[in-house]
Amino acid sequence: MKSRNTSKNRTTRRILLVACSTALAAAFTVSRPQVAHAVRITPPPVPDGIEVDEGNTPFLEGHGVGTQNYICLPCPNATTPARLCPDNSGFAWILFTPEATLFTDNGKQLTSHFFSPNPSEDGTIRATWVNSRDSSIVWGGQAIASTDSHFVATGAVAWLKLPMGGVQAGPNGGDTMTVTTFIQRLNTAGGVAPLDGCAEPANVGAKAFVPYTADYFFYKADHTHP
Repeated sequence: MKSRNTSKNRTTRRILLVACSTALAAAFTVSRPQVAHAVRITPPPVPDGIEVDEGNTPFLEGHGVGTQNYICLPCPNATTPARLCPDNSGFAWILFTPEATLFTDNGKQLTSHFFSPNPSEDGTIRATWVNSRDSSIVWGGQAIASTDSHFVATGAVAWLKLPMGGVQAGPNGGDTMTVTTFIQRLNTAGGVAPLDGCAEPANVGAKAFVPYTADYFFYKADHTHP
């Protein structure tokens, strides 16, 4: 009887030992940090003139959804010279801000996009992107645009390249956007100003909010890490 009980106890201890070892192995597997893999960002081909300078690599890509917002004003005016007026009517739809949200491939909000004063240029109004996670900001500088029909769809706003015009860390030190050197707006759809509704004094002050989509690529210098 004693031998039988001893054998039974040994078997029980062995089962418990195996169960504990299995549980520990499973816990280790779950808790072990996963190896991070860098996501390769590949912008599409672009028209001549809006290529990003060598020595810069895209580190962030966002898919923008929103509106291009216009107001009907006399043209020319204090901010729009005659050469930029679309016709000789004396009036034109003038862009006063984009209003868009950029998302990642899996639909996670990435940045907000609009116009705002750039403190690095004494308050000059510039395109602005605010990171949705850490509130870091990048302002674009003077844009270079292309409407090359081989790339830009009919009825779509221009493709752009903007140098970094200014950056600002978030309130808690977030710095995602502060490494930006260039921004490109590519793969645009929609967003162009209306063809009518702004041709006489009675139209001045009217606003148009035109839906658009675009892909935005943010670059950093090759030796910088976001």
